[in-house]
Amino acid sequence: MGASVPESTAGGDERRRGRQLWEDHARWWQDHFTDGVDPEYEEQILPMVAAWVRPGDRICEVGCGEGQVARTLMAAGASSVVGVDPSRGQLAAAQRRAGGPQYLRGDAERLPLADGTVDGAVVCLVFEHLDVIEAAIGEINRVLAPGGRLLLMLNHPLLQTPGSGWVDDHLVDPPEQYWQIGEYLQPAEIVEEVAKGVHIRFVHRPLGTYLNALADAGLMLEHVEEPAPPPGFLAAAPGYASARHIPRLLALSLRRP
Repeated sequence: MGASVPESTAGGDERRRGRQLWEDHARWWQDHFTDGVDPEYEEQILPMVAAWVRPGDRICEVGCGEGQVARTLMAAGASSVVGVDPSRGQLAAAQRRAGGPQYLRGDAERLPLADGTVDGAVVCLVFEHLDVIEAAIGEINRVLAPGGRLLLMLNHPLLQTPGSGWVDDHLVDPPEQYWQIGEYLQPAEIVEEVAKGVHIRFVHRPLGTYLNALADAGLMLEHVEEPAPPPGFLAAAPGYASARHIPRLLALSLRRP
């Protein structure tokens, strides 16, 4: 894991570098996390998305990548889906894979949509890569129609804090096992080598930062889910089996009044 620095020190160069890393590694993401390959998406994230959508909804997916969530929204009954992403490589794959959504190039902080034009917004594993979540939340609030809903999915900000992990402590008798939580209260940027030669930039924030920003925008929390890791993930990651009761995902359902 790379060195971390306070979020407040992030500059424009670091933000551009983070976006370029996603552009550089678009194919890695597509090969390892889409098109039926990743059990956390197949067994957990996509079914949760399908259950959340309502027939006839007009939906925007913020940070759509290659479109697997957007395609799921269409298949589940949305009347229209617009996927927005800054990566040309991801959007090119989304267009090739089709499935019904429309795709636009843009940033979460400047959505290319008119005010009040969507019934729902989905943001899946995106906010932990953004420098300024308040701007993105403001944009989502702007494009939501009155009564519109937001489904926000995050790597669990507490239990997946950088430096967290399962510990087998053999210095005590009898040995103890526990989940170690990293520096949760310290906002940080981390460039992590998630696979050999693949570096992705993450921004860690405490959960309260997310909840307060959502509340300040007037979005009302309606439901929280902290699902256990799905069976397919545990089968593929035997080292995580002892932590099977530690959620990796946090899903928040919110509504614009």
